[in-house]
Amino acid sequence: MRLLLLACLRAQTGNATTADRIQSHLHAAGHICVLKDVFRYESPTEIANLTSADKFDAALAIHLYKGGRLLKGSRIPFGIIFGGTDINEDIKCEEKRRIMGEVLGEARFAVAFTMEMKELAAAEWPDTRKKIYVQTQGIKTTPSETFDWCRFLQNADIPTDRDNLHVFLLICGLRRVKDPLYLVDVFSDWHRKDPSVHLGIIGPAVDPLFTNEVKEKVKRAPGIHLLQEMPQDDLHAAMKRCFAVVNSSISEGMSAAILEAMDLDTPVLARNIPGNAAIIKHKDTGLLFSDPQEFVVLSKSLMNDPIMEREIVTRAKDYVKKHHSWECERKAYQTLVLRLQ
Repeated sequence: MRLLLLACLRAQTGNATTADRIQSHLHAAGHICVLKDVFRYESPTEIANLTSADKFDAALAIHLYKGGRLLKGSRIPFGIIFGGTDINEDIKCEEKRRIMGEVLGEARFAVAFTMEMKELAAAEWPDTRKKIYVQTQGIKTTPSETFDWCRFLQNADIPTDRDNLHVFLLICGLRRVKDPLYLVDVFSDWHRKDPSVHLGIIGPAVDPLFTNEVKEKVKRAPGIHLLQEMPQDDLHAAMKRCFAVVNSSISEGMSAAILEAMDLDTPVLARNIPGNAAIIKHKDTGLLFSDPQEFVVLSKSLMNDPIMEREIVTRAKDYVKKHHSWECERKAYQTLVLRLQ
């Protein structure tokens, strides 16, 4: 089949990473899968013209609103992969909710990353329950062999002459829902008392206005570093070398960065929200914090207890192997796509 896959394709965002994986799964089954960025199109008519001119047999969209709205009324069959903010945030807006309901009604199938996400969607649109499948994200990490950690620290203006350096990495697209400033004040105060701790924020400038706000705030916050986005292999290598990976989002579908950190044997500290709590069991496979002060308390406990750290990391890696198999995800999409024939 010749398939169109619509997604937000900005580099280093979760949806872009998911789109790349799904494209790879479908290519492996002999399909042609063409990725297109949702931000290049404004209406279903433009997509109808594209599918007709380029002779697509079927389509997939990641994000029920951003991608799905472009397939409303589509002449070709399509499936939907929920993104996270569609079900967690956009559902609160009446107009978006109406459009998403219509799109889901037309879709042959939909994929939710978690049972919680399926239940939220099914509660809103009960008639669609049977067509929503739960398939967790498959994870495969590829840390670069040639990554230079010292140079990375120097570029970030983090002093490399300390033996007991603790670098925390927050990996996210710079937009409000990811709330990268949530920990800045408290972390900076902590850094003043303990100069060994540093927080690096890495990710693309998804929202330019908000990115300027982040830059201004970070300039005035000792111990906080805004880092250039980097190729996936280097990012995985940096995650492997850092002390812990942090997630402070207001809302998440399923954070690939958290799962990748678990796969790379790096501890995770994440804000206690439903999307994060679905993949982290507190003090078992990671640490969940409910406010910035608790983040510091939990971070200190992790720094002072290497046995706890090792146990968390081991259990987290086992969890990813068992529940986020890349091979299982591949089989699932290769089977689901047959429903579009």
